[in-house]
Amino acid sequence: MKKYYLKNLDCANCAANIEASLKKLEYVRSISIDFSSASMFIDTDFIDKVVEEMKKKEPDIEVLEKESFQNVKIANEKNKTDFNPHIELWITVICVIVYILALIFNKKLQETPFMIGSWIVFVSIYLVAGWRVLLKAFKNIRHGGFFDENFLMTIATLGAFAIGELPEAAGVMIFFKVGSYLQELSIFRSRRSIKALLEIRPDYANVVHNAQIFQVSPEEVDIDSEIIVKPGEKIPLDGEIISGSSQLDTSALTGESIPKIANEKDSVLAGMINLTGLLRIKVTKHFAESSIAKILEMVENATHKKAKTEMFFTTFARYYTPVIVGIALLTALLPPLLMNDQLFSDWIYRALVILVISCPCALVVSIPLTYFGGIGAASRKGILIKGSSFIDSLNRVRTIVFDKTGTLTKGVFQVTKIKNYLSGKSNTSSLPFTDNDLLQITAEAEAHSNHPIALSILKAYSDIIDKKNEPIDYSVIKDYQELAGKGISVNIREKKVLVGNAKLMSENNIDFVISEDIGTIVYTAIDGVFAGHIVISDELKEDSTIAIKRLRDMGIHSIQMLTGDNLMIAEDLSKKLSLDSFYSELLPEDKVEKLEQIIETKNKKEKLVYVGDGINDAPVIALADVGISMGSLGSDAAIETADVVIMNDSLNKIPDLLRISKKTRNIIIQNVTFALSVKILFLILGISDHASIWEAVFADVGVALIAVLNAMRIMKT
Repeated sequence: MKKYYLKNLDCANCAANIEASLKKLEYVRSISIDFSSASMFIDTDFIDKVVEEMKKKEPDIEVLEKESFQNVKIANEKNKTDFNPHIELWITVICVIVYILALIFNKKLQETPFMIGSWIVFVSIYLVAGWRVLLKAFKNIRHGGFFDENFLMTIATLGAFAIGELPEAAGVMIFFKVGSYLQELSIFRSRRSIKALLEIRPDYANVVHNAQIFQVSPEEVDIDSEIIVKPGEKIPLDGEIISGSSQLDTSALTGESIPKIANEKDSVLAGMINLTGLLRIKVTKHFAESSIAKILEMVENATHKKAKTEMFFTTFARYYTPVIVGIALLTALLPPLLMNDQLFSDWIYRALVILVISCPCALVVSIPLTYFGGIGAASRKGILIKGSSFIDSLNRVRTIVFDKTGTLTKGVFQVTKIKNYLSGKSNTSSLPFTDNDLLQITAEAEAHSNHPIALSILKAYSDIIDKKNEPIDYSVIKDYQELAGKGISVNIREKKVLVGNAKLMSENNIDFVISEDIGTIVYTAIDGVFAGHIVISDELKEDSTIAIKRLRDMGIHSIQMLTGDNLMIAEDLSKKLSLDSFYSELLPEDKVEKLEQIIETKNKKEKLVYVGDGINDAPVIALADVGISMGSLGSDAAIETADVVIMNDSLNKIPDLLRISKKTRNIIIQNVTFALSVKILFLILGISDHASIWEAVFADVGVALIAVLNAMRIMKT
């Protein structure tokens, strides 16, 4: 799949028609066109042929290739239509003023020979106001495009001229121009607000080389390069602070307004803004691999994963317009042909009214724009939604399953208790075996592990060796073996050491004492003799209780937890948070099996969300209807795995996500109901001769404008 930008794509219905026609080409394997971002994803080996076919439908469209992420800003600048808000406003105002004067003096204009004065004035106004409409209609007709708004408006107004309705023909075109201007202005602003999200992309990096500072593009900076970030500048690449300290604005990434304090050796991410001090940073990732690059790609591309609602109305629009045109044609011809007392001019006028309201732009524009706005609103709060389809799914969520460690809890483990059962017995130095000896041998056993539990034990031991200056001697550690879901078997100083959970002790026939402490218990046995245990505790996140309560209030009736931790820890946490159920002591494969069981028992019409840390929970996140990862700010695995990423690990973002999804869905329902109701109403009024072309223009352009303005409300969420 390759991405392109479509310059001059200014008609939502046209975008839908182009996508539909290109899908039929045998050399196009897959295609998605998004009107909101004016972009196209396509899988084809013959892009030149695709562009040629596209030009047949829309001659004004230019296809701009996005060669690399570096060009995204340039492409966005190029990707503008010919719409200039200031120029178009002045043209529209002048047309309206001249038209009002023409109406005032219309009686005198009609008194000229053959009404030539009236014809000259109103045709001139008509051409100035509608030349773009006429030109596009002519171009589209040449390529078989008979059912877009330009063609329909042209036929309707020319028909009005043909039956002598000069002021009405010109007035309708002016009214259409006013409505189109307001509609284009709304779309212009909404696109600009979405593009503003992408402005978090850093423009340059200050690279230090040979005591000189060079300003270069972030893409050109290599790993291990040294960069300088001055106060007020964006951090251009992921890295580690070599020297300096500062306050960092992380709101572009996390949605949090409170600055973060960063000191020497702290990790920083591209897109953060340096507020106070001068920072020297060692680059740890290429720009293309940085969190900000992946985030920007996600925001840009999210709307190409279209929701079923959006795809339905795109398909609906292809059939709706031809059907309405057919009704208009029958309205113009059948009554005069079948009834002698009916005039063609009367029924042609009614048909023209029907034609004007036949364009489905209100739906085709507002629906994707609403989804786009919802994704943008979530992004500003540090919530990354990977596609509009997930917004629909989130509206049907009634069950949420949480991982424990790093999700409901902070995932920051620390040793809170050491219980030595060999106290008084001799160790290898013929000295009494102490708590520190138990900690040391357990730390040596865990020395090669990256598990959070192991790291907490190693940290506790490092606090001791800082005083005793006795770092771990890796030469004494042999035959290291990790036993999945149980612990570690290793030889240390010619002694067989087992470190792990109760299951490991039982399977090796160790006579051990089961601890009743609340926390993760790590048991240690030396040469088949139980040596003692260490208690590791994790801390509940501050916002867990509040977030769970908010989810209850929002109608989530089942909140459950899956954890690999022991029963006592899981039960204690479940009581604190008032969870509906929990499942403990689960291996990764057990979590998948348990989630499958939960999915089987839930209502088929409802959706299930799984919330995890995005690293160890990847299979479970993939299995859920919507997988949410607590992003661990900068975790590549988190960004890649889930359907939704919470960038600052705050559980309170999940109720915010559901609220944004609900508001997005409500706006879509409002727009669909309003647009279809007004269209149907004016269709009936037009056939029964109770609506004029003026009113029909409101039913078309006015409804589209109101729908777009309503869609833009989501951006202020």
